[in-house]
Amino acid sequence: MVLDSLGKSLRGVLQKIARGSAVDDALLAEVSRDIQRALLQSDVNVQLALDLTQRVKRRAKEEKPPAGASVRDFLVRIIYEEIRSILGPDRPFEVKPRKILMVGLFGQGKTTTTGKLARHFQKKGVRVGLVAADVHRPAAVDQLEQLAKKVGCEFYSNRSETRAEVIVREALAKFPAHLAVIVDTAGRSGIDPDLIAELGRIREVLHPDETLLVLDAAMGQSAGRSAEAFHKAVGLTGVVLTKIDGSAKGGGALSAVATSGAPIVFLGTGEHLDELERFEPTRFVSRLLGMGDIQTLLERFEELTDKEEAEKAAQNLMTGKFTLRDMRAQLDSLGQMGPFSKLMSLLPSFGGAKLSDNQLEDTQKRLRRFRSILDSVNGPELDDYHLIKGDRIQRIARGSGVKVPEVRALLKYVETTRKAAHGIASNRKLRRQIERQFHGGGPPA
Repeated sequence: MVLDSLGKSLRGVLQKIARGSAVDDALLAEVSRDIQRALLQSDVNVQLALDLTQRVKRRAKEEKPPAGASVRDFLVRIIYEEIRSILGPDRPFEVKPRKILMVGLFGQGKTTTTGKLARHFQKKGVRVGLVAADVHRPAAVDQLEQLAKKVGCEFYSNRSETRAEVIVREALAKFPAHLAVIVDTAGRSGIDPDLIAELGRIREVLHPDETLLVLDAAMGQSAGRSAEAFHKAVGLTGVVLTKIDGSAKGGGALSAVATSGAPIVFLGTGEHLDELERFEPTRFVSRLLGMGDIQTLLERFEELTDKEEAEKAAQNLMTGKFTLRDMRAQLDSLGQMGPFSKLMSLLPSFGGAKLSDNQLEDTQKRLRRFRSILDSVNGPELDDYHLIKGDRIQRIARGSGVKVPEVRALLKYVETTRKAAHGIASNRKLRRQIERQFHGGGPPA
């Protein structure tokens, strides 16, 4: 998960609140110290961290919980709201045919992010045209062309032209009006007059609907100063923070950019084309604190190639009619929705409990073996796993290259899963409890 160490520390704070005998001055002081430590370790500005914890303590003492809410739940909500407040406002980003100008310094991941953004648009059904307007670095033109091929979108470059604005004008004349046009521009080692002048000429031709700055999260707090400088120079409409998954300074970059006047609109969460996420502070903090992000999970589900099969499998699971065929559909859906660890981060943690990295890895390996075993199960057995006994187990084990106990483990797993899901579906009180936590992925009441 993005900023996993920060999230783990903050979830530890929530567990401490849940275990505390009372919400008193001693607990508030301890919780404040833990929050400060977690934020500072993630490179959040010292004064910002101190101010946040002061507000938490003041509100916890002065405000009264709403009717029906416990003091502990109210304190958790205060912490949620205060952490949410340092990440800036939610900023809508429409996916429709429009003109987008990508800007940034050298080495920030601008060209790769341009490809990711094209992929994001095309997944939403919007055709894209990419324009290579970096006239100073031929390798960037080659890279963008390769990304356009991977994404399956239109591409335009003119390697003999040295004026970026001319290339953009030519691309606009060539591309159909219904395309979303994304222009990749040259970078510099710093913001200089030549860069600003070139971007100004491109803007006069393009008239962009969005001007997005790409920043590496490893810059930490200095990312805020860079965002502020670009914002003053070219009028940013948003920022994309890249490499947020592998940076210990991600918290500093997030909080610093949020105060720069340029809203964060996307996070780059990995190297693959699909690893670009919309940044919505409310949902982001919910995930950070282990409260889940069901909306993002549903969006991943909407992108499945065989959504009807997955829906049928889920319905069968909740009604107790789960089969191995349904299980195969669910495992295939998981594979399409992304890395297992990232999917797990979207689910509410039920009290802050999260699987460790080793547990996640073991679970993922186990599910991959189960999927392999299912390839050796025949049609009647897929529809009724109770048929799988004796010689059938031996045959399936040989066919899938596993040992007999692993086949038995699969059968036990599917039976346990079926009973557990059916039990939840038939237990109204428990189902309501889960639905409340899943509702919107938001904070507790």
